[in-house]
Amino acid sequence: MRQYAPDMTTSFSNLQLAPALARAVAEMGYESMTPIQAQAIPVVLTGQDVMGAAQTGTGKTAAFSLPLLQRLLKHENSSTSPARHPVRALVLLPTRELADQVAQQIKQYAVHTNLRSAVVFGGMDMKPQTIELKKGVEVLVATPGRLLDHIEAKNVVLNQVEYVVLDEADRMLDIGFLPDLQRILSHLPKTRTTLLFSATFSTEIKRLAGSYLQNPVTIEVARPNETAATITQQFYSVSVDDKYNALRHLIKANGMKQAFVFCNSKLGCARLARSLERDGFRTSALHGDKSQDERLKALEGFKQGEVDLLVCTDVAARGLDIKDVPAVFNFDIPFNAEDYVHRIGRTGRAGALGHAISFVSGSDQRLVGDIEKLLKTKITLETVSVEQDRSRERREPRNDSRESRGGDRGERSESSSRPRDSALSRDSRPREQDSRRSREVGYVPAPRIKNDPFFDKPYEAPVRSAEAAAPAAPDPLRKSANIKPKRVMAALFKSTT
Repeated sequence: MRQYAPDMTTSFSNLQLAPALARAVAEMGYESMTPIQAQAIPVVLTGQDVMGAAQTGTGKTAAFSLPLLQRLLKHENSSTSPARHPVRALVLLPTRELADQVAQQIKQYAVHTNLRSAVVFGGMDMKPQTIELKKGVEVLVATPGRLLDHIEAKNVVLNQVEYVVLDEADRMLDIGFLPDLQRILSHLPKTRTTLLFSATFSTEIKRLAGSYLQNPVTIEVARPNETAATITQQFYSVSVDDKYNALRHLIKANGMKQAFVFCNSKLGCARLARSLERDGFRTSALHGDKSQDERLKALEGFKQGEVDLLVCTDVAARGLDIKDVPAVFNFDIPFNAEDYVHRIGRTGRAGALGHAISFVSGSDQRLVGDIEKLLKTKITLETVSVEQDRSRERREPRNDSRESRGGDRGERSESSSRPRDSALSRDSRPREQDSRRSREVGYVPAPRIKNDPFFDKPYEAPVRSAEAAAPAAPDPLRKSANIKPKRVMAALFKSTT
């Protein structure tokens, strides 16, 4: 691998982009390049393979999109024939939201050209995607699973691909996309330019690069897993029962208009969003059990300012570029320390100031230690004094983490070990416990109200249809559940032999 010596050129006007691309960049308000853009764009313009590492929010999309479009302009034509518009650039990403975002940005860059682009991802009907692919596209943005569906259905041919981009490669390997990537890359020409972007250069990433990249140029603009200097990070020591009130208090005390709130599970995400809605916050939930339409609607509402708090799992932790988000809350400390870097990267983007707040409970000490090792810094835990607003009745949401279910046996709360129908219910808990806790963390308990049925019933993933509720036995001859088998037709003539 070759290390790249960065050039001091930082202005887009010095890149000598084609007039159509330079016009689009100017209309988007871009003037100066970020470090990854200043280093990667000149290299990609020469047609060399690139292995790039940069922290989240540094403008990687433009770093590979602009030079790809510049080199593809030689194939630009206004013909309506699909044969004149084969796929020449393939961009692979791990999540649907990130694929949709990258596709929108590529369309903006190519708006004044005749280059066509499309995006395909799961959770949506394949028919509209198939129609668009049949018309012909030069740039295809996709998630690996859905792209394989289209390949098996013969909706797309990749034998003329000249450029391949593997964005967020470490995340694709983490969620098990390596076999899919290998199958996709086997359909591509051996002579091509491959660009790999990853937040970390792990052993698996280096092995992947060694298999599919030819003498790549290595570009690193920051220490791996380094957080942006514009983000203020705070860690509060809060018990599980106090997390919700601490969240409400900090949002109001700091006057935060918008924020991401990250949870570790779909169940915790749904319950927390429900509680915030009941308290008057404009809230949407974003997790894997939501349909794709619901996920896109939640993101769009957050971008337009119609939603104040986006409660989400790590499905929203990577790559999403939403400008001017002032804060990120880690309601749960992530199980993977690297996910912490990606979560807080949703704020403080493009040089803006950001605020990252994490709640640390008793069972999170090991996870905090992992974050300290990753960031190579000492984390200081702070305390928060919560004043409960008694103007309206509220209820704390249950947390489905291990500690909320009782945690270690020595830490099991009195209410969790008592039968649900006991005469000594939570509503009649001795007030001495509340007063003692109030002296410790400045917590004033909320008035007790009747349980919300939403929190008493077990969590159930939404069923999309009757077929989804009771799937039929898989057909061994079919490779994908999204591809319908051909209808068997009766023969017009029977053989006489």
